[in-house]
Amino acid sequence: MYVVTPPQRSGLGSDCDLRVYQTWKGSNIFCLQGRFIFGPDVRSLGLTISLIVVPVTIFCIFVGSKLMEDFADSWGVSIVFVAVVFTIYDLILLMLTSGRDPGIIPRNSHPPEPEVLDGNTGSGTSQTPRLPRVKEVEVNGKVFKVKYCDTCMLYRPPRCSHCSICNNCVERFDHHCPWVGQCIAQRNYRFFFMFVFSTTLLCVYVFAFCCVYIRKIKESEDITILKAMLKTPASIALIIYTSICTFFVGGLTCFHLYLISTNQTTYENFRYSYDRHSNPHNKGVVDNFKEIFFSLIPPSKNNFRAMVLRENPMPSRSVVGGFMSPNMGKANDDIEMGRKGVWAMAEHGDGKDDNNNERFHVNDNELNELSPDMRTIVDGGEQSDIRNNHPRSSNWEMSPEVMALSARRT
Repeated sequence: MYVVTPPQRSGLGSDCDLRVYQTWKGSNIFCLQGRFIFGPDVRSLGLTISLIVVPVTIFCIFVGSKLMEDFADSWGVSIVFVAVVFTIYDLILLMLTSGRDPGIIPRNSHPPEPEVLDGNTGSGTSQTPRLPRVKEVEVNGKVFKVKYCDTCMLYRPPRCSHCSICNNCVERFDHHCPWVGQCIAQRNYRFFFMFVFSTTLLCVYVFAFCCVYIRKIKESEDITILKAMLKTPASIALIIYTSICTFFVGGLTCFHLYLISTNQTTYENFRYSYDRHSNPHNKGVVDNFKEIFFSLIPPSKNNFRAMVLRENPMPSRSVVGGFMSPNMGKANDDIEMGRKGVWAMAEHGDGKDDNNNERFHVNDNELNELSPDMRTIVDGGEQSDIRNNHPRSSNWEMSPEVMALSARRT
């Protein structure tokens, strides 16, 4: 049995010359030397900003300035002033949502020690340590089932899920929002809701004063509403635009108000469909709102600017029969991951060689889907094909899980 691993990344010349954000294994994008962390779809953030700034700019130029003339006192200036301040406040909430750690759980460098032995002692075969795929843990007197994550090599805490877009396990995962280019989870959910709610109020504000301006034109020129609307096409465009936006962001605000009142996440709502009595996280409406808006935001578990040491190969574990991942031989059914399982075991007839030994198979499609940090086990029959695409090197690293698996030589 052969172990094939990708070569090390270039640039790891010294033991301590890189920071955490430079060796980050997730799909995140960092700015200002790790001070801001975004999702891989951060480009959509520019579109979101333009959808807010451009309409407000049109409002201030074509509507607000005219209202300043109609209202000679300070009320006219305050209309534009409030619009500008409200927009700046909305953009600050957007950046607080998009540019901070949403609650990423650091990955383990190697799998935890297996606790369950998988094998038949009576048949004379060696026992194989195998991590259970699901474990039960008790939190505050309530029992939760936690699932093992092959990518992060850890058991996810309750309400934690693995985001397939950012490729991280995130605490109290709500959803990944493409409009802000970030996961919405424990550490930024409060700012996300405030951003959505303030955007709704901003749309209502612009809509209302566009209607006021049309009414002013009608009264000053003594014409019909239709003719007054034709005299200010910018107001009509803004009314249509803000009506559509209010429908979507206003509906999203109402939906998240429901989630907050019942202490659910979007992911839980769509996957588990809690009712009022079966939700173990529901503390009552008042306490649920206090948890979201008045509780302290936990500090980040990651110091992205910290210096890191170069990873060294871990020695193989002296475990009888090697080590098996809990998902080995099973398809990965995590909805949040949306990926196939890394390991695939052969069936009874096709999974044995001439010596009647079990083999692990990885087909070409699955091989192409593997991330650079994953290691692939192939048998002797597949050795020549993979050698052509992945030449071996003397300085390749080997993950501890693969080291243990390689101990099971056939």
